[in-house]
This record gives sequence, structure tokens and C-alpha cells, in this order.
Amino acid sequence: MLTRSDDLEILLAVIDSGSFSQAAEVLDVQVAKVSRAVSRIEQQLGMTILNRTTRRLDLTEEGRRFSETIRAGLQQLRQAEEEVVSRGELPKGKLRVDAASPLMLHQLVPLVREFHQAYPDIELELTSNEGYVDLLEKRTDVAIRIGKLNDSTLHARPLGKSPLFVVAAPDYLARHGFPATPSELQQHEIVGFTSPRALNVWPLQGSDYVEPTIACSSGETVRQLVLAGNGIGCLSGFMIHEDLAAGRLVTLLASYRQLNSERELVNAVYYKSSNVARRISAFIDFIQPKFTL
Repeated sequence: MLTRSDDLEILLAVIDSGSFSQAAEVLDVQVAKVSRAVSRIEQQLGMTILNRTTRRLDLTEEGRRFSETIRAGLQQLRQAEEEVVSRGELPKGKLRVDAASPLMLHQLVPLVREFHQAYPDIELELTSNEGYVDLLEKRTDVAIRIGKLNDSTLHARPLGKSPLFVVAAPDYLARHGFPATPSELQQHEIVGFTSPRALNVWPLQGSDYVEPTIACSSGETVRQLVLAGNGIGCLSGFMIHEDLAAGRLVTLLASYRQLNSERELVNAVYYKSSNVARRISAFIDFIQPKFTL
């Protein structure tokens, strides 16, 4: 008896997420359905794929080899289906895109309507995470990442660089004055990040780690606090260009600014063998020239 492809998809979701309940949440199905699918596969194969304990799931050696084979096979099947369906047509189907909330709000959201007009059959699903997401675990097709890339298993398309600026609101500067050197930042209110630590290392000569007096998990929260006069922050240009042009924010310590920080890099990342390659290419080709980094 042939194993159903939807059962195999469920099995891979369990393996990637590490639990039946997580797989059910990702696939938006009941946990019982996930459990039945895995049991059905094991019965048909006559072997144990997952060793189950109360705390974790472990792949057996046979399960590891089987999962690698079916992952490659399902990938080829999806690619073949996509090529047949899309030949001579615009790309169609769901495309899951993830980005940090500031980039999502300031760069991607303004492009959604125009993208939908250009590719009406691509169904965008947008998510925002402040940290890096596991593309497999979160079933994400493409992620826009800021900063240095560490995952060599992902393919990256550079989108450009977004310079960093040390900024404050005129209201704050009227009350606290301008810092003349990086060392004077110690005398000011600093709006920074809870984590990672590298986000509080500002690209200034003579400056190392800048300790925040107000720490946030989101760059957009940092921006709003700085706009409201709560202190000095270091933010990417893609989210504050309009604020600078309108005078809502003022750049500081420009003569000490160091360019080409790793934090300036903006990339689109995705798995090289993605079955939604045409959708991903269409999306990246569309957004890259329209980004204002």
C-alpha cells in the first residue's frame, strides 16, 4: 500500500517542529489527526520512525533515512506540479513572508497592494518576528533579515544596505542638550534593545556597548519612544527617513559615525530547493528596486 502524501507532509511537520502538538498548530489540524497519520505510516512500513517519551520525540535511524528520502521526493513532486501549473502563467499559490515588524511596517506593507495587482494569484501570508525564525518550523517561504547571516543552509539574495543613525527628537534635545562625543552618551537617556546584545553596540568611533536606560524587544517600539522624546536611539534608515526629512528626529554624532556595519545588511533568505521558487523570485524581484533602505 502506498503511503498518502498528506500523511508524509504531517510526518515531516512533526519532525521539523519536534512535537505532535506543535505540528498540529503549524498545520492547523487536530493533534489526533497528526498522531493517526504517523501511526498509519509506521504500520504500513512495519517499523518505528519516532521514539516517543513524555518529554521528547527522537527519530530512529530508519526514521532519519526515511524522512530524508521522502523530503526529497515530496520536494520533487511539488516542483513538478508547480512547473506544470505555472508554465506560461503568472506564479500562483500561497507565499509566506516573515520580517521584523519595523521592516514589515515601513517597507513591505506599503508595497502589498501594488504587488497584489502585479501578481493577483499569489496569496501573501505576512508574519512579524523580532528574532530570527526557523523557516522550516514556522513554514516560512522567505524571510527578510537584517544584519549578518549565519545559516549557510539558506540561499540569500542581497536587497541592499540600510545605514544606521543615532537620533533623538528635538523636544528631548531641547531639554537635555546635544551629546558632543560618544562618551557623553553616558549622561543621556538611551532607548535600546533587550536582546541581542549586538543591537546596543552602536557604530560610533570610540564607542562600545551603549547601556540602555529603556530596553525594548521591537525596533518600532524604540522608534516610537525616541519620537516621543524619551531618549536617544540608534535606528536603521529604512524606518526613519521620513522622520528625519520632516524634522521629527535629528541625527547626532555624525562625525563619529562608522559606515558599513554588519547591521546595515538586508537580505532575503529562503531554502535553495524551495518548491515555491517562482513565487519567491517574483516577490524579491518586485520588492528589491522599491525598497527605500
